[in-house]
Amino acid sequence: MEQFGYSMEMNREKRKLVYTIKELCRVCYTCVRECPAKAIKIVNGQADVISERCIGCGNCVKVCSQDAKVFLLTRTEVKSMLQSGERVAALVAPSFPAEFTEIDDYRYFVGMLRALGFSHVFEVAFGADLVASRYKSLLEDRSGKGYISSDCPAIVTYIRYYHPDLVENLAPVVSPMVAISRVVRQIDSNLKQVFIGPCIAKKDESIEIDEAITFRELRVLFEQASITPESVEPSDFDPPHAGRGAIFPVSRGLMQTVNIFDDLIEGNITVAEGRIGFQEAIKEWESGNLKGQNLELLCCEGCIMGPGMSPGGKRFERKTYISSYARNKVTPEQLKEWELAISKFKDLDLTRSFNPDDKRIAKPTDDEINKVLAKMGKFTPRDHLNCGACGYDTCTEHAIAIVEGLAEVEMCLPYAIEELHESINDLAISNEKLAKMQQALKHSEKLAHMGQLSAGIAHELNNPLGVVLMYSNILLDECKPDDPLRKDLELISSQAERCKKIVSGLLNFARKNQVKVEKVNVKKLAEDSIAGVVIPKNVTTNVVCRTTNLMASLDYEQMMQVLTNLNKNAFEAMPNGGDLTIVIDGDDHQISISVIDTGEGIPEENMDKLFTPFFTTKGIGKGTGLGLATTYGIVKMHKGKIDVESNTDPQKGPTGTTFRITLPRNAENELGNDNS
Repeated sequence: MEQFGYSMEMNREKRKLVYTIKELCRVCYTCVRECPAKAIKIVNGQADVISERCIGCGNCVKVCSQDAKVFLLTRTEVKSMLQSGERVAALVAPSFPAEFTEIDDYRYFVGMLRALGFSHVFEVAFGADLVASRYKSLLEDRSGKGYISSDCPAIVTYIRYYHPDLVENLAPVVSPMVAISRVVRQIDSNLKQVFIGPCIAKKDESIEIDEAITFRELRVLFEQASITPESVEPSDFDPPHAGRGAIFPVSRGLMQTVNIFDDLIEGNITVAEGRIGFQEAIKEWESGNLKGQNLELLCCEGCIMGPGMSPGGKRFERKTYISSYARNKVTPEQLKEWELAISKFKDLDLTRSFNPDDKRIAKPTDDEINKVLAKMGKFTPRDHLNCGACGYDTCTEHAIAIVEGLAEVEMCLPYAIEELHESINDLAISNEKLAKMQQALKHSEKLAHMGQLSAGIAHELNNPLGVVLMYSNILLDECKPDDPLRKDLELISSQAERCKKIVSGLLNFARKNQVKVEKVNVKKLAEDSIAGVVIPKNVTTNVVCRTTNLMASLDYEQMMQVLTNLNKNAFEAMPNGGDLTIVIDGDDHQISISVIDTGEGIPEENMDKLFTPFFTTKGIGKGTGLGLATTYGIVKMHKGKIDVESNTDPQKGPTGTTFRITLPRNAENELGNDNS
């Protein structure tokens, strides 16, 4: 081909044939699964096409249900060519009858192309006839070298990129498109050439073609120009007319075009099509399992299922349209004309060569792969579900893609589900903590107001009560034992004393005095609090330590008051007997003291009122309702918190109540200036 001034490779400058509309891309990974070149990179859950690795097969375009994968449109460039005044030839792929099924007579389709502005319309099928005869010569060669068909540009690019060692086995024959291009150039070298077909990869196959569009793009051009079969005059293709090349786009089309039915020859041919089929055939052929075989490979399931065809077509239905067209087109008269044309161009140079362009990525080490697998929770082969939801056939392939920077860990469905469950659990725990914090905040605000009020009341009542108590005792001392007023004075004195205790409790609740911290053995504190109260005979007590570090900085006297209060309440909650357990636990920063009883439990409606001053469920005269309020105040002064859990329903589990106090282990650090 020196007369054209091109090298045999003749590739266009690399263009981005397929790209992603990110706004439409959803997290489904279907395109990853269907990409034979693994030229899809997942970034933040979206699939981006790596143009340097893309072979232009268009599988991702066909399978994307969201229309997020689109191919390069060149119809505007073709429209400009047609409007430029230059003579432009249309090179129509033989799969057109399977696309324009609504047109009964192919001559109206040719008429539509001429109405669009094409000065000439040629059949690529004649190029297929020429190419097929060259393939037949190669297949009949008994030299022992096996060949891989080179008519599918996506297959050629795939081998050049990912199996470069097999480049020398590619049949050194041009594709039917390039073959008809050379025929047309010999007929009229001044014609511009536009290929029209079902293939995206054709757009960048060869610089011998000025431009290429798909059938889908051609339909848009017809629509924009308001061209219909009814609006045009029928016309035939420009010669040379095709023969058996019309059946080239169907499965085994190359062999049928060659008209090979000799079992000796056909037995050396393996036909494979589609993503899985052609990849498996190449791997087996490369490993030597298909020794002596020739491969006829198509990236699609026949050209009639190419990405440039209108979506939704049925494969076998389309095949019948191709067969019907080929059967009706080849008449005895046309056959003679075809034989003359074949003879005329039998010496046309249809050779080409191929250069490898290795795009393979070095395989990661086993250590790198295992680290990624471990991150996804896959530690043994049993953990490898190989479900394919990520778009890769195996978990190992997915891990390799992650190391290579093509995939993300989150693409693994089992991993994502496990992460979701953990997130839900964490969210539930956070919500529970938030609810408790909100409740504690509500208590704190309420008790702060109550504390201010209580302090004011206590201050105002304390002095008058002292006067009443003092003078009532003076009168008692002066009153004779048999004086009828003595009982009244004793009542006044005892009730004044009771009021003094209530006021004292109010002051304790609202106290602002300092916390006098010291190193305290919390286990001993718990044991002392039990020893300091009267234990009912039907109640057992126990102190359980779940930490070895039992020392903490606390105010011993105040915390003794807290535990004594809780112990008394626990005993009163177990009138029929039970167990009182004090559990001590903690870490380096905190220590917790849990007072657990097996009593009747606290009703749900009382839970929010527990620490409210003067709230009590005890009978009149048996409680002031300040015990838990004071307990709450002391715990807060220690910069700690107190939580309550209780159950009154035996059907939900053992009844009882747990008061859990959590305190900083080193209170002096938390209190800061409060102790200064």
